Amino acid sequence: QKLAAHREHGTPDEVQVFDYIYGVLHCPAYRDTYAEFLKIDFPRIPWPARPDEFWDVSAKGTELRKLHLMNPDAIGLTPYPFIGDGDNVVDKPRFEDGRVWINATQYFDSAPEVSWGFFIGGYQPAQKWLKDRKGRPLSFEDVKHYQRILKILAETDRIMGTISMTLDAPA
Repeated sequence: QKLAAHREHGTPDEVQVFDYIYGVLHCPAYRDTYAEFLKIDFPRIPWPARPDEFWDVSAKGTELRKLHLMNPDAIGLTPYPFIGDGDNVVDKPRFEDGRVWINATQYFDSAPEVSWGFFIGGYQPAQKWLKDRKGRPLSFEDVKHYQRILKILAETDRIMGTISMTLDAPA
C-alpha cells in the first residue's frame, strides 16, 4: 500500500489493486518481457515503480475491466451498422475492406481490422463468435452483441497501447 499511497488518490482499495493487476496483464511491455515465463508459470505482478505508475495502470485496468464486463457506459456507441438484405444466417464469415461479412449479402460495416484479428489467448473472439454460429440466423440481440464485441476488441487494443510500465528484466 505504501508504494501506491498518493496525496490525491489516497491508499488503494481492493478493486483498485485488482484493476492494477488487470492493467499489468494487458500491458504489451509486460507481455513481451515475460512471454516465456507466462507459458510455464503463473504471472508475477511487478510492484509499481512509483505511486503515479500504480494509479495510471489501475485506471487503465478499470477501463478494461468495465469493457470486458460489457458495461454499456464503458462501451458507448457501436458504429458498425449491420447492412444488407438476407436471412441473417452466418455462412462463411470473413473480413474484407472494413467489413465483416457473415454471408454473401450481409455485413457489419466500418469494422476495425484490429477487432477481426485480435487474439485473446489462442482465440480470435470476433472470428470465433461468428464461426460458432455458422448455419444459424443472427437475431437482433445477436447483431447488437456482435457490434459490442467489435467495439470492445478495438477499445482493448487502443487502451493496451497506452499502458506503460517500468519493468525489470525477468530473473
